[in-house]
Amino acid sequence: MSPLRLSGIVKESVTDGPGIRMAVFTQGCPHGCLGCHNPETHDFNAGYEYEVEEILRMYDENPISGITLTGGEPLCRAEQLLPLVRGVRERGGDIFCYTGYTFEQLIPVMKEDTGLEALLRLVDILVDGPFIQAERDLTLRFRGSRNQRVLDMPRSLEAGAAVWAEGYL
Repeated sequence: MSPLRLSGIVKESVTDGPGIRMAVFTQGCPHGCLGCHNPETHDFNAGYEYEVEEILRMYDENPISGITLTGGEPLCRAEQLLPLVRGVRERGGDIFCYTGYTFEQLIPVMKEDTGLEALLRLVDILVDGPFIQAERDLTLRFRGSRNQRVLDMPRSLEAGAAVWAEGYL
């Protein structure tokens, strides 16, 4: 198993999804959103290498509800994140994921990229869409701009269309 290139890990976060969860900040992002909250995560070669086993040990040390994949752009590292996400799932944790891509952009890519499809099938909640500075809204729950959506991934995949997660509209 190859190490994950990450910007960092927050062992206990209450701002990166529901409950107390571990936030895993992936390193590397192609979007370059103006006003990005984490610009230090853009360079694909920066950051640190973490072994999946090390992250799962941190996860096991603390009773939390799940992990949040954020970044950077986690979906650029979908294949690499699979062992971590599977490990969290085996432990009963849920998966919350941020992406600058829209659900509609991901559908055709999933047909070609089996790692991306496998990862998205393990995600419970996906916050999709780029951060848009002109639509910034600090009152939104778990998202930074009005264009972003909080999607129920299993229901969205089943419907083949974006389905909002209950309680997040």
